[in-house]
Amino acid sequence: MGDALRYAVPGDPSKGFLFDGRIAENFKLNTGTWVAVGTLRGKLVDQLGGLARDCVLTGENQMVLGALLVPFMPALRAIVPGEEELDDKAIISHPIVSDAIRQRLSEHAKQATGSASRVMRAMILSEPLSLDKGEVTDKGSVNQRAILRLRADLVEAIYSDDDPRVIQAER
Repeated sequence: MGDALRYAVPGDPSKGFLFDGRIAENFKLNTGTWVAVGTLRGKLVDQLGGLARDCVLTGENQMVLGALLVPFMPALRAIVPGEEELDDKAIISHPIVSDAIRQRLSEHAKQATGSASRVMRAMILSEPLSLDKGEVTDKGSVNQRAILRLRADLVEAIYSDDDPRVIQAER
């Protein structure tokens, strides 16, 4: 099936199960630590406070986790003064947006319990996800594996120290 489940009531299978992410999405950091992608994605999006609609986690065989953020443009526009004059790409690259993401990402990192739950680098996607390329499923879910494959250049850039699009959490 590929779905991870957990007990609805811990220790009592008679009470049923709850969906707990996709096993196929999980990966290991280069430390050998498994990353529970489904759970972490939801938590990170919540901690970004509405600035991202979703995210794709990166970090397979890396030291730290990163994320490609699917922007929620109304929320990003709301924090930038004079936003009505700017296009989406200008909003995404605006210093106020980067600072807001950095602040929330840093708070997330401080609350994380270990390397497999601490996203330290992020990049906001400037191009929308494509249904035609399989980045979004027919049901509207983000296809993590397809995005990682099709946007491998962005994943590589997240781990570059000289790409201005990368937003790093403060330690």
